Amino acid sequence: MIIPLLSQSVYSQGNSSFMDPPKVVPFAEYEPSHKIENRKFSGISSLAIDEKNGEFWTVWYAGISPHEDEHNYVVLSSSADKGETWKETLVIDPDGEGMVRAFDPEVWVDPLGKVWVFWAQAVDKDAKIGGVWAIIGEKSENGGTKWSAPRRLTDGVMMCKPFVLNNGDWVLPASTWRETDNSAKMVVSSDKGKTWVVRGGVHVPKEFRNYDEHHFIEKKDGKLWALVRTTYGIGESYSSDSGKTWSDLKETSFEHPAARFFIRRLQSGNLLLVKHGPISVKTKRSHLMAFISKDDGKTWSKGLLLDERINVSYPDGQQTADGSIYITYDRNRTIDQQVLMTHFTEEDVFNEAYDEQMVKIYNNRRIISTKQD
Repeated sequence: MIIPLLSQSVYSQGNSSFMDPPKVVPFAEYEPSHKIENRKFSGISSLAIDEKNGEFWTVWYAGISPHEDEHNYVVLSSSADKGETWKETLVIDPDGEGMVRAFDPEVWVDPLGKVWVFWAQAVDKDAKIGGVWAIIGEKSENGGTKWSAPRRLTDGVMMCKPFVLNNGDWVLPASTWRETDNSAKMVVSSDKGKTWVVRGGVHVPKEFRNYDEHHFIEKKDGKLWALVRTTYGIGESYSSDSGKTWSDLKETSFEHPAARFFIRRLQSGNLLLVKHGPISVKTKRSHLMAFISKDDGKTWSKGLLLDERINVSYPDGQQTADGSIYITYDRNRTIDQQVLMTHFTEEDVFNEAYDEQMVKIYNNRRIISTKQD
């Protein structure tokens, strides 16, 4: 499927460089622009955990200017000690100082145990022309990770984690943002990631379109629930036909700024939501809090405060087999340039000793990356 955007002026003028595979640059071969001391922007992180091999992976994007622009590239970092220490592994850079940017990455461990690093590649900030790319990592004989060649999977941008339907299909929440109707797309693979097809998409009315950054949840009754970033906060839509068609987008009961949130089904069957502020209070990009729903999203627990500071944003994470929930997020993308991680459990959210839990979360906080002069 090729979306109509590809016929717009930039493409028609011959600038198809966004379709070219990027450079994957190992840490030992970093260019000066890739080095952490030369970065002026870092943020929008994602985290995945390869429990079989005891590795934590985090991605974010960075750049040598304090903006979201053509200088952006993706950074991949790993930890072998549950996030206590981190080492950068590689960067993904389409064309160095050229027009194409790599941004909005995600990292995910698929059901086969392979590590996927996704990112968007486009020629402008609004991604009028762009696509979702991926490399796949597998363990090599020497104990390292061998990465596949970069592959373009679909049009658009993917800002939130893939997930697996009960029937085994893999789903990417890819978006064509403000440029098309039915922009919050559901892209599906029925062959374990070999091929990807757009199954359907949620329509966001023009007056409410933002960056979508949508999540899909499979409800216990079999319906699919889409939660979408909008200009007013978070909208919701439902599908009863496996994602082919979707109901009209409505406002949720979640008050939220125009920013990414995180929702995931836990091993217990409960739902985890990480957002800014209490459920019914609209804050700025501050006060990241975690909530649990035991009734499939009808009601939510009190919130567990993860980080009270201003300019903390874009949570993402994963639960491990022991019940620990690891969340990454960023802080002050152009000043401190921090990528952080903390962890907690469902029991922590429900614990009545609230002050003790806040201290625990604070003590669990780790810096993955930060500005270096």
